[in-house]
Amino acid sequence: MLRAFIIAATIVALAWVAGGQALLGRIDPALAVPLLAPPMLLLAWWQRGRSVAARHRACLLTLALVVIIQALLGLTLAGSAAWLQLLLAIIAGGIAAWLADRIIQWRSPSKLLPWLAGFLLVVGWFGAGHALLATLYRPESASADAPAVTMLTGLPLRWSASPSIAAMIAEGTNDDPALARLAAAGPVSLVDSLADHVPPPGGTLLIAHPRALAPQELVAIDAFVRGGARAVVLADALSGWPARHPLGDPRNAPVTSLLTPLLDHWGVTLGAAPARESEPLPVDVDGARLRLFSAGRFDRLPPACRVYAGRRAAQCRIGQGEVWLVGDADLLFAPLWRPLVPGVHHLRQADTMEWLSARLWRGAGNSLLHPLWIRARTA
Repeated sequence: MLRAFIIAATIVALAWVAGGQALLGRIDPALAVPLLAPPMLLLAWWQRGRSVAARHRACLLTLALVVIIQALLGLTLAGSAAWLQLLLAIIAGGIAAWLADRIIQWRSPSKLLPWLAGFLLVVGWFGAGHALLATLYRPESASADAPAVTMLTGLPLRWSASPSIAAMIAEGTNDDPALARLAAAGPVSLVDSLADHVPPPGGTLLIAHPRALAPQELVAIDAFVRGGARAVVLADALSGWPARHPLGDPRNAPVTSLLTPLLDHWGVTLGAAPARESEPLPVDVDGARLRLFSAGRFDRLPPACRVYAGRRAAQCRIGQGEVWLVGDADLLFAPLWRPLVPGVHHLRQADTMEWLSARLWRGAGNSLLHPLWIRARTA
């Protein structure tokens, strides 16, 4: 019993420290999967002289304790036990325990071979576990026939790091990671003016902290939404997007939102951003974790709105259409959402791009497993 508890506690501690739970602010049981081999080898070593039935009982007791401890942590910290993740961890734990037991019980003519087999199990299991989780957490892309999202932005998402025209031509478009990620999720049409580029039928509009818009463009946005379309509007009260060019250079992102005429027409008022905010703010919006920076609150909203994250985000009916409003555009800044290891979706720091994809394309952004975030405390 004591040894089973030690191994179970070791598995949970490894998931918290080495698995990334503490670093990412999550309590996913699945993050323990790549780290199961070492503790299971230790358990098998401790039980090497016992009968097969006793070894099986020790393994089952260990896995039961892992379920109990991890479920209690999930329910306490996140309000969910993540039963599908727990099931995956238990199945993986059983397989790891069986392989560890086979290695420890191996009567090899060479003492070196079991040690080599144990090392290969740890390394191979670690790599295979992360590969499996990356697949299970990978978000779905939009269908091949999905209409393109029309994107209007003043953020430096394209040609963003090029200091001159010559460098721009030499380097190519050099898309920002946020734009590249959206383009990988579904078709995106980045436009300079909505007056000349009307969104396609069934398409969605993404307005991300644009520069000052002409009156005809504001009218086009309002008509598009009221006609029954969907839009996502990121209106930043105080942009923290890094300026790559001298102060006043038009290639930098606007300092504050220039969408006030449109928001006023919709009955929306965006309040000032908090002063001297130095850390990203994790918030939960419609079941997803976003990380905001110096986000403004919506002081005034029409009645047909649902508010989230202390009024920093809202879902509103405008005419026959639907608009998601977020008082922050810095959430697109890659360091706030990008996985710790590129392409490893299960180690992501936020659900930002998955959340956006799900609202821009129907059926996109979903995955078999979802991060279990520790509850955000938002004032």
